[in-house]
Amino acid sequence: MARKSILVVDDEKYQREILETILSGEGYDVTTASSGEAAMKFVESRRFDLVLTDLKMTGMSGLDLLKELTNFDKSIIVILLTAHGSVDSAVDALRLGAFDYLQKPYDRAKLLETVSRALNKLSALDTEIVSVSPEMDKVKKLILKIAKSNSTVLIRGESGTGKELIARAMHMNSLRASETFQAVNCAAINENLLESELFGHEKGSFTGAVGEKKGLFEIADRGTLFLDEIGELDIALQAKLLRALQEREIRRVGGIKEIPVDVRVLAATNRDLLKMTEEKRFREDLYYRLNVLSIEIPPLRERRSDLPVLIDYFVKKHTRGTERTISIDTAAKKILNDYHYPGNVRQLESAIERAILLSENDTIAVEDLPPEMSSATRGTSVDGDTQFKLPPEGVNFEDVERSLIMQAMERTDNNITKSAKLLGLTFRTLQYRLEKFGFKKDGDGTEDAEES
Repeated sequence: MARKSILVVDDEKYQREILETILSGEGYDVTTASSGEAAMKFVESRRFDLVLTDLKMTGMSGLDLLKELTNFDKSIIVILLTAHGSVDSAVDALRLGAFDYLQKPYDRAKLLETVSRALNKLSALDTEIVSVSPEMDKVKKLILKIAKSNSTVLIRGESGTGKELIARAMHMNSLRASETFQAVNCAAINENLLESELFGHEKGSFTGAVGEKKGLFEIADRGTLFLDEIGELDIALQAKLLRALQEREIRRVGGIKEIPVDVRVLAATNRDLLKMTEEKRFREDLYYRLNVLSIEIPPLRERRSDLPVLIDYFVKKHTRGTERTISIDTAAKKILNDYHYPGNVRQLESAIERAILLSENDTIAVEDLPPEMSSATRGTSVDGDTQFKLPPEGVNFEDVERSLIMQAMERTDNNITKSAKLLGLTFRTLQYRLEKFGFKKDGDGTEDAEES
């Protein structure tokens, strides 16, 4: 395992040397900088797990350095060292995102405990989020910085990137970790029932309401509520959600009294909410209320160094409790590492699970992989028909996606239901893609398609 890297910043040489000696003696990889300006040059050229900086320095102060670091990379973990008379400034630093501060004169044990606590938080996330890539390392550090806040967070990323996993990790690292985590997929519930699911209902408030029911806001009181696919809320329900977030109280369907709730809301989407606000399909005030803090999850194709560890993790996960020891032959391993994964981590896990079930002699071969991965064109066949054809190499992912959708729609006479099945998407997901790419509804096949 690579040693944790720490950048020590202090304008006093003696202090830098003491800190370097203590931290190096504990096995940390330590770099020192004599000023905030020098520290920024180091940070811009290499990655550090932790920055330990004095608060009062000539030139750029520790507080100014914290602001610069945060502007450069919000995921950087910072601990400040401060004299007794500067505690107020250190508290301000915490508000600006510092992990903690140490008061001078600090003792060795307290220093190491604080540093260890910061780095262990990061290590704990490694067990929750399987990754080794710099891209996901930034995500994990950002989770630590914002987990303890009560502010709403908008988690953005393509389908299958693990948005709920990120939300759960944020909850487990928050001050609400001992309370409940409730999740709801806003696209999976009929819009007529979703209001009741979120806010609850009173007996007799609608047909079938045979008794009162608490909604998820009440159930998640003092805990965390995760709203997945937030872009699928209709406008009327968006207004009620905005009120719940602003006033911190809800009213059940059919109810007359306001019920106070203490809930931290995390929301996720794979859609461009800002564009939806411009098109009047999503409330602008709700967008800014949800987007107080945001996390962007990179797609799997942009963090390919995570593929080997994820493949190994899913093989172990889907053979746990069995006596099988699965290996992957060279050809299959190359396909798994080279594939572009439009369905991201979810698609990778599904492919591994399928391959394990089909494999003979406990070795995954090319023929055990899904057709869209094992075929030369990396496409999906239609009832034994010819394969989809991908655009030439070098075309960006959106062009690939658009091309596959066009082929599917042509083959099914513009029937969304059949095209969605062909592409391995849900009906509603394909609808979103069609809207995204500006496809026109030609003929009865598209207009009258119903979800199967």
